[in-house]
Amino acid sequence: MAVRPGADGKKVLLAAPRGYCAGVDRAVDAVEKALELYGAPVYVRKEIVHNKFVVETLTKRGAVFVSEADEVPEGARVVFSAHGVSPAVHAQAAARNLATIDATCPLVTKVHKEAVRFASGDYDILLIGHDGHEEVEGTHGEAPEHIQVVGGPDEVDKVEVRDPDKVIWLSQTTLSVDETMQTVELLRQRFPNLQDPPSDDICYATQNRQVAVKKLAPDADVMIVVGSANSSNSVRLVEVALDAGAGTAYRVDKAEELDPAWLEGATTVGLSSGASVPEILVREVLERLNALGFTGVEEVRTTTEDIMFTLPKNLRADLKAAGHEVDHPKRSRARQA
Repeated sequence: MAVRPGADGKKVLLAAPRGYCAGVDRAVDAVEKALELYGAPVYVRKEIVHNKFVVETLTKRGAVFVSEADEVPEGARVVFSAHGVSPAVHAQAAARNLATIDATCPLVTKVHKEAVRFASGDYDILLIGHDGHEEVEGTHGEAPEHIQVVGGPDEVDKVEVRDPDKVIWLSQTTLSVDETMQTVELLRQRFPNLQDPPSDDICYATQNRQVAVKKLAPDADVMIVVGSANSSNSVRLVEVALDAGAGTAYRVDKAEELDPAWLEGATTVGLSSGASVPEILVREVLERLNALGFTGVEEVRTTTEDIMFTLPKNLRADLKAAGHEVDHPKRSRARQA
């Protein structure tokens, strides 16, 4: 994006990358394609991604969101969210003869496989993440007898393991990189032989958005992060901005939530969005900031993302058999809406 100078010096530093990651785009597109192919209703267990606008948009198109698989009529079709589910949920769906579409992000699936692998080796697995988060519940469910959740640095002292020489840590994919490594270092002080995961668990998109925010935050009087309250990575971006030197930082779901009082005395506003946020919501915040006098826009890019994930295998097969397009688009309709 080209720099657009503000008439009176007031400007917005727009973080890049921001918004949808490949896993979110895949999950949202899976619901859209399922609605096109099978027709409404298509049931979705939990929120497909943690964003109010996306859920509302898909609901209008015929998606029915439920809390558990046992709320889905027997024999109906259900999509599992990007956050992943435990084996128990898969079993529950099978018992009800549900046709499932598993839209779990492949990066979350990788963590599930790591959990299974190390549990089979009889390791104690320390899963760094937020207890109660859907992703953590799904990973924990892969090997509950081997996994204990560590919520952060303040919970390290509570950890007990059977054999300090057979301990490995894994993590929720949407955490703050810095806080996660702080937790790991404290765990390593207690368990010097603590093993690292075979590859980084915190996803590329989470890290990239945090790096972009870190770069612009020191120059921002106010940082605005677009994202829902239950979006872990969006909430983390607010924390990252404050830690990196932003004057103040706020999270909003949509432009209407932006309080002009937050901007009093500010000349530079930083703007980013979580990995489950459609770009339209960012554009609307930019329009509101423009109306409030922040007419200059400068994009601060730290990297360019080109990762894409294919649709779930069984959905791709059904689309192909029906003569539908199966290539994963760069932008889903909910992203563009």
